[in-house]
Amino acid sequence: AEAAEMASREEAEAQVSELDLLSSMFPREEEFLVTDPLALAELKLSAESEATEVPSSKVQFILNVKPEVPGASMVEFSMVCALPFKYPTVPPEITVRSPLLSRSQQIQLNSDLKTYLMQNCSGEPCMLSAREWVKDHASAYIDRELSASSVMTSNTTQSEDVIFTRLWIYSHHIYNKQKRKNIIEWAKELSLSGFSMPGKPGVVCVEGLQSNCEEFWSRVKRLTWKRILIRHREDVSLEGGGHAEIQKQRKFSALEEKCFDAHGPRGNHMDLGQLYQFLEKKGCADIFQMYFGVEG
Repeated sequence: AEAAEMASREEAEAQVSELDLLSSMFPREEEFLVTDPLALAELKLSAESEATEVPSSKVQFILNVKPEVPGASMVEFSMVCALPFKYPTVPPEITVRSPLLSRSQQIQLNSDLKTYLMQNCSGEPCMLSAREWVKDHASAYIDRELSASSVMTSNTTQSEDVIFTRLWIYSHHIYNKQKRKNIIEWAKELSLSGFSMPGKPGVVCVEGLQSNCEEFWSRVKRLTWKRILIRHREDVSLEGGGHAEIQKQRKFSALEEKCFDAHGPRGNHMDLGQLYQFLEKKGCADIFQMYFGVEG
């Protein structure tokens, strides 16, 4: 038993020092975020003390990676990570997600990453090399058409926590009546709340189940736009994920258009001060800065 304790303490120490390294390399929450601070506190205790108690849950965190892809400045992959108690003796658990990946592309990417981890990451801390692998390889999966056979063999039966997602979409402009109608109708069909601000620039926020947000985005981006992108994305993991849990996360009611005192020669420039006040009321003032780079 003593040997096992020593081993688990060494593993805890290795995990703590790797997490410290990650937080010094990626100080911003948009890049690296520990989603379970309690597990981290317990891990630090078990690294420092002789206590035999194993922490009650694995440390979980998110690493966001923006690969250098020519012409796709806003492509971002989220690595949702958990460190098993025996890591780094065993590989980390990592799931890579991106709204730009189809389900089959995501399955293939994660299956290949798992193979890479099994081959290269036993016994040594490897979060940085896993992050590099994602940075170098993930973008290639977005355009890859996969054969049905490779998808069938992947393990798709894992049950996952329900993820609540909020997408903040930016468009150069939204004038077209049909597009505006699509945005409202699709949000309704997919049970998404939020708002849409037509004009120049156009701002759309949708929130709801992750799969529904991703379906909404895949439909919207297929329409013809001068420029459209996801400016910011929020993901919250809901254990159990019942209806009440989802409702509690919502900041907006059913999606509707917000026209903030349009002005300008075509009545198409919105009053951004009013948009700022609207977002501030909803507890989203920081988003304004992401869109427009200024404080209200």
